[in-house]
Amino acid sequence: MAMVVHEALPSLRSAILAMEVQPIALIVDMFATEAFVVAEEFMMLKYVFVTTNAWFLALTVHGPNLDKEVDRDDHINNQKPIHIPGCEPVRFVDCYEQFLRRNKVYFRMGTEISTANGILVNTFYDLEPRTLAALHDTRKVGLAPKAPVYPIGPLVRPVELSLRGEVLNWLDMQPKESVLYVSFGSGGTLSAKQTIELAWGLENSQQRFIWVVRPPVENDSAATVFKSNGVYNDFLDYFPEGFLNRTCKNGLVVPKWAPQTEILSHPSIGGFLSHCGWNSSLESIVNGVPMIVWPLYAEQKMNATVLAEHIGVATRSKLLASQGVVGRGAIAAMIRKFMVDKEGEVIRAKVKMLKSCAVKALSNGGTSYNALATVAEECKIGMQRRNAKTG
Repeated sequence: MAMVVHEALPSLRSAILAMEVQPIALIVDMFATEAFVVAEEFMMLKYVFVTTNAWFLALTVHGPNLDKEVDRDDHINNQKPIHIPGCEPVRFVDCYEQFLRRNKVYFRMGTEISTANGILVNTFYDLEPRTLAALHDTRKVGLAPKAPVYPIGPLVRPVELSLRGEVLNWLDMQPKESVLYVSFGSGGTLSAKQTIELAWGLENSQQRFIWVVRPPVENDSAATVFKSNGVYNDFLDYFPEGFLNRTCKNGLVVPKWAPQTEILSHPSIGGFLSHCGWNSSLESIVNGVPMIVWPLYAEQKMNATVLAEHIGVATRSKLLASQGVVGRGAIAAMIRKFMVDKEGEVIRAKVKMLKSCAVKALSNGGTSYNALATVAEECKIGMQRRNAKTG
């Protein structure tokens, strides 16, 4: 992705030159910080929009310093946690793999993010108060003073009432908060063996479910992030014999894609078994739906820890998917405990409280509303300054 951005810089420069009125600000995601050189040429304000959580942002911006401070071999061999001033430590098992690899492009991004005029993050204060406090203290995380952090979330896709169909019609017939929604996102995939174990676990849990299924892929949990994995074959190729017949009353299996935002907003949904991509996680929180987190790739292990341990809106398997196959017995027990037992009630109460907090954050006068309003005011001031310089 960084290479694509690098090669696109001349096109970006040409597009801005062709505009009758040039933009006052350039907003990029963390993979496109190299485009800041173009913004500087045109005297534009520079902002980064971080689409994941503030804890990952803290690791990223402090990463270049940690690269010098932490001995890589000692960190990997002894599996010591990574300490970020003011934040929860990042356990070795949760750490972003590009950090462990000392990826130079990743560390360059961390340095360039800190040179922005502002950093927009898709989170809100009540979700990550400790981390956001540390990010605002430049003495702790090392952000440059000219790079304030603006939590402007949760930003999620709104519900589209036009997306009615088989899935939502089926949900209409189910009791309130009785259905577990299972999806591993647009890029996540399971192995054939894990797919079979998950099928048995769902069946043996005796709970209602909707499962968005993708064809299994071996040894690549992110197989469909940048590509399709081919023609979708018959369900029977991936499931235990008779699975669809035995679960037809309590379950609905959907190939490849389902209207996730609309599903999570439905009153029949009582839980979300998720790869815990940050967009999916926020969609779950704003709808008051608790999660079973099943991280697969990228920063998802950090997301899972935020959700299950820092915030308390999720539960998780003791065995990470990256460490081996999670067995059907463990899956069934985890689902029953989550959907039926008191532990699930505690998590459900917490996520519903955060749903209310999210509404307040985005409302007029809320923390996220005010943060984005500050950015808008900065853009107005920036435009006035640029106009004064150009005459």
